[in-house]
Amino acid sequence: MRRRMAAGNWKMNGLRADLAEIAAIAALRPDCEMVLCPPATLIAPAAAALGAGGAALALGGQDCAARASGAHTGDISAEMLADAGASHVILGHSERRADHGEGDKLVAAKVAAAWEAGLVAIVCIGETEAERAAGRTLSVLAGQLARSIPDHARAGHLGVAYEPVWAIGSGRTPSPQEVQDVHAALRQGIETRFGADVAAAVRLLYGGSVKPENAAGLMSLPDVDGALVGGASLRAESFAAIVAAIDAA
Repeated sequence: MRRRMAAGNWKMNGLRADLAEIAAIAALRPDCEMVLCPPATLIAPAAAALGAGGAALALGGQDCAARASGAHTGDISAEMLADAGASHVILGHSERRADHGEGDKLVAAKVAAAWEAGLVAIVCIGETEAERAAGRTLSVLAGQLARSIPDHARAGHLGVAYEPVWAIGSGRTPSPQEVQDVHAALRQGIETRFGADVAAAVRLLYGGSVKPENAAGLMSLPDVDGALVGGASLRAESFAAIVAAIDAA
């Protein structure tokens, strides 16, 4: 049985003053797994502030380098994230792909580095509006999925987040049926490559303008195992409403 997941991505938001908001999220005690990915500057202070009482909330990074160490100014390795208190990392987010030119091959190398450091990799894939309009959604996603995940995938160290690029931050979402069709196709693709056991255990998250108003409908879909939440995760009140929808599904 897959345990559902609520993952929050704070992106480039959050200062030490916002540690109180992280503590409020950690105070939630849902049935689903909660992961919060603040900026890297807040991982260590958040881990220290939460202490043993933060067990209900896991912390994650928003990216990591493909290399473990070396002369790579400005990069943060997966080992550094783990040392700071992270257990998860988001990789291949469309904003990294678009803003930093990250391709599938680099994403796969980062996933391998994350696994080497013991982190759970949440791998993001998604189509642009032009690709959707051209009827290429499933083929684009299949290619990203195949190229962004290394061959030695294990369910316990992998999550996949479907985030249609055109929906992120726009307030628009695909229809529930479109989301379910995509997630079912992704699970079939994982089964074909890694086997039925892995496919049955990997969590498939939906992201892209997830908010309290639409969470219940999205989270009720049979192949949706949770959500990767952007702006609505910045405040405990709105994130809690999404967490409640995931628990109720």
